Amino acid sequence: MPNQTPFFQAFGPLLFGRPARGALERFSELDSLQELYAIFGDLFPQRLLSPTEKGANSRRRSLPAQVTFWAFVWQVLSPGSSCRETVRKVEAWWRWGQRRARGLSPSAYCQARARLDTQTLKLIHDSLAWNLERNTLGAEHWLEGRAVKIVDGTMCSMPDSAANQERWPQSSWQKPGLGFPLMKLVGLFSLGSGALLEHATGDLHVHESQLFRQLWEKLEKRDVILADRGFCSYAALASLGQRGVDSVMRLHAMRKADFRAGKALGRGDRLVTWTKPAQRTAVWSVSEFAALPDRLVLRMLSLEVAAPGFRTRRVILITTLLDPELYPAEELRALYGQRWSVELHFHQLKTILHLDILRCQSPELVTKELQLHLIVYNLIRALMQKAAHRHDVSLTRISFKGTLDTVRQWSEVIHASSGQPRKQSLLITDMLRLIALDTLPHRPGRSEPRAKKRRPKNFHLLTRPRHEMGNLPHRNRPTKTLHNQA
Repeated sequence: MPNQTPFFQAFGPLLFGRPARGALERFSELDSLQELYAIFGDLFPQRLLSPTEKGANSRRRSLPAQVTFWAFVWQVLSPGSSCRETVRKVEAWWRWGQRRARGLSPSAYCQARARLDTQTLKLIHDSLAWNLERNTLGAEHWLEGRAVKIVDGTMCSMPDSAANQERWPQSSWQKPGLGFPLMKLVGLFSLGSGALLEHATGDLHVHESQLFRQLWEKLEKRDVILADRGFCSYAALASLGQRGVDSVMRLHAMRKADFRAGKALGRGDRLVTWTKPAQRTAVWSVSEFAALPDRLVLRMLSLEVAAPGFRTRRVILITTLLDPELYPAEELRALYGQRWSVELHFHQLKTILHLDILRCQSPELVTKELQLHLIVYNLIRALMQKAAHRHDVSLTRISFKGTLDTVRQWSEVIHASSGQPRKQSLLITDMLRLIALDTLPHRPGRSEPRAKKRRPKNFHLLTRPRHEMGNLPHRNRPTKTLHNQA
């Protein structure tokens, strides 16, 4: 998205100079970043960003919530862009509106971001996720029209400020001043739409299964949870079952798979019985643990994973879907094979949208930065879903990165046609067609090891806080003196 593109349509007198009396009352949902609104504006209720009667967003400001939100969205859509660049966008828009440009500092924009209401951002995220799930086609659901939801966890880092360290402390293996705060993020994704439905965060010392428990209230009856072995436990399977939620998980590494026990349902397919653990872990209260059943009948399946050039692996699955006729073993094995899609979703968030390293200095702004990344992710997924359904293309074949690139480039043309509604509508239709045509190649069994070919430069590593290191020699010179100082 080139820098010379004006990003805002007409906010009228509200932002061009001094606002007239009653301008806030006339502030409509069309007053926003025009090209972004034209593409994404119908995906969630714009009234959520309207001025409030009380609070920080009730005053007349140069950067009201609606402008700040869409500017923040643009910043996430353009990874690597700074707050100063976003401010320049706003100033360029003022000049494009033929008004006198007022002084606007990056600090003012950061303060405006801090005024964004966390609950409002949560409502926007929930609205996007709900619309994505509502628009999921029947063919995109699993057997019997059941909704499959995938859970997994990842890590994010952020600037090494004192406030961030207190909220999300760094690893205890690192010396003070040499590491970065680490946030643990657990996401609940929809297999059918790819939407991020819910999330929970914690510090480095909270297990992912504990964060997953915070999301149980968001699950619905007849949902199917797809998860890796880190989430597989007696208590989790029993508790989810009591809520009417079924599970398909990989067997935990601490449990042995005995295919001689239980009742045979087929080759590599048996019914087994687990007994309630004698000891209660600290994360479960006495009442919660007492409510768990004494026995649990489960289904255990063997899955052979074979890839060309690699050794065949045996994966053991555990599920609460016991009926072999309604849920054939091959369907369950194929379903677990789709669990890998959650890794792609996290890749899109962390690598393409740069969620891997957050940039805000305070926990409050880090939380809002995280929320905006998740909102933008769902905005792109909603656009992909719209293109897939309109042009009868499989949603899994549409490129997330290709959609993001298309939005960046076509937003200029869409903005240029803002005074011609029919032409703008045709341009958006053409953009959706191009998104649907940009399909990923079919590459079954593809393997790309997580390794880098390009070697990093041999810079010295910090062994003490930066202000204590002093002057360092050139990176190609011996570090004998440096080691002696340490």
